[in-house]
Amino acid sequence: MRRLAIAVPLALLATLLATPAHADPGPLKVPTRQGYGGAVTSVDPYASRVGLRVLKAGGNAVDAAVATAAALGVTEPFSAGIGGGGYFVYYDAETGKVRTIDGRETAPAAMPRDAFIDPETGEPYNFSPELVTSGVSVGVPGTLATWQRALRRWGTLPLDRALAPAEVLARRGFRVDATFRGQVKQNLERFRAFTSTRALYGRLPKVGSLFRNPDLADTYDLIADHGPRRFYDGALAREMVRAVRRPPTTSSTQLPVPKGFLAVGDLRGYRTIDRAPTHVEYRGLDVYGMAPSSSGGSTVGEALNILENHDLAGATPEQALHLYLEASALSFADRGAYVGDPDFVDVPLDTLLSDEYAAERDELIDPGSAMTKPVGAGDIPDTENVETTNLTVADRWGNVVEYTLTIEQTGGSGIVVPGRGFLLNNELTDFSPVYDEADPNRIEPGKRPRSSMSPTIVLRDGKPFVAVGSPGGSTIITTVLQILLNRIDLGMTLPQALRAPRATQRNTAAVLAEPGFVDRYAEALEALGHDVQTYEDIFTGTQEIGAATGIEFGPGRLLTSVAERDRRGGGSALVVRPR
Repeated sequence: MRRLAIAVPLALLATLLATPAHADPGPLKVPTRQGYGGAVTSVDPYASRVGLRVLKAGGNAVDAAVATAAALGVTEPFSAGIGGGGYFVYYDAETGKVRTIDGRETAPAAMPRDAFIDPETGEPYNFSPELVTSGVSVGVPGTLATWQRALRRWGTLPLDRALAPAEVLARRGFRVDATFRGQVKQNLERFRAFTSTRALYGRLPKVGSLFRNPDLADTYDLIADHGPRRFYDGALAREMVRAVRRPPTTSSTQLPVPKGFLAVGDLRGYRTIDRAPTHVEYRGLDVYGMAPSSSGGSTVGEALNILENHDLAGATPEQALHLYLEASALSFADRGAYVGDPDFVDVPLDTLLSDEYAAERDELIDPGSAMTKPVGAGDIPDTENVETTNLTVADRWGNVVEYTLTIEQTGGSGIVVPGRGFLLNNELTDFSPVYDEADPNRIEPGKRPRSSMSPTIVLRDGKPFVAVGSPGGSTIITTVLQILLNRIDLGMTLPQALRAPRATQRNTAAVLAEPGFVDRYAEALEALGHDVQTYEDIFTGTQEIGAATGIEFGPGRLLTSVAERDRRGGGSALVVRPR
């Protein structure tokens, strides 16, 4: 597995992986492809094409995942990039093991427990705009360290060659689509609040126009030449700190922009963490997910354990969805009470994922009537936003990567590091805003805020069956759970499972659902006591939940690569050798 790609010269790889956008109207978005020899799926066709060409050039799934992620930092800069963090889940075909990397951002060492309290009023800052558009929300980025760690552990390419196609893409440019334009439009006030961001994103681009980011290309080139330490130390680190502590605001902005606490020592000391994945058995399958600091693996796993007590395949769709919503509420109650950064709180993971505990929680479910929400947590001795991105990769050798990465809010903190071309995250808004000793997600220096990212790999008889993940803040958990329910229990194909209308129950009084779900299921579920309302994201105005990607592994090494058909403008699913 560690063979051909290292020998590919950098210049040749860049030529193979990037086509000049000025001569190219842009690759088509294809939501489903079947074939052999490897697959890659993401929300963006440029990024998926980069990953596919890495596979064709001899790289493995990890090489392609990193190259795809770096390209997403160019074309999906409001959702991901080197200014953020994420979780990397990897299936190693040689060992048959699933491994994970926690690349979540951390709070600065100087972060006080009252960081989100307005000193003038003594009250918490408003989530938007004060916390969303600020330096105080910026955590220590972990994405670049994640790429380096993944490549060193399992890849064949060095980081400089994995970055090469994204550097070329940023320099030559890509064609703007409606999603990119819409995200700029939604954030114009925020982007115009900073001199550096206004210069890059301060004007509304036309759909079909060529968008270049030479500053980001130069940053990728700098990292390629000198390694990640140049990002976490030296001039670039000092520039990030300056942007957080003295945000480069324009004279005309009316946004308050609270200052942050990032220091060069925080960047210099950042490390990813190799964590054991979460694991549950469900219907004879092995489901692996991301352990805390993410709550994704534990919450999805607990809900699956609860659902395993019921014959969903023999139920009507409405009965199955009722049970799905009830199990979601119970697992979210436990998520809020018990899950946080395990370096700071004692997370009872073994109990949360035990069949015995699931049976105990299941006793609260009435198949004929919805529980009153919110429900309480079980007895054991959310301000998250929606913008993130996800990618799924498989190679010819059977290795699989499921990777979710983010800068949090659409546009992150709104702060582009001057002259560097990338946005800084606002991940620290995932902490609870008011400090409480009993809260596992309270603010603490050096701590990773609780996440809902849920990259998931499912094995059948020790071999990959399905890999899936999604963006969507805390709705990530219910999106992944519902896709698994659709595929495993309700007889849908993976494309159908992604396309089906979604609903989310996060232990709240109302079930929030996409319009298609409301039209199809609301009447029957309301008869069972659910309050079903149409979902609408308060920041983007969209009524979509998630933007998933996935790959299914069929007989004869057949790969079904799947992206969204409609959500977030549709995604791009590719295979090396189409059937």
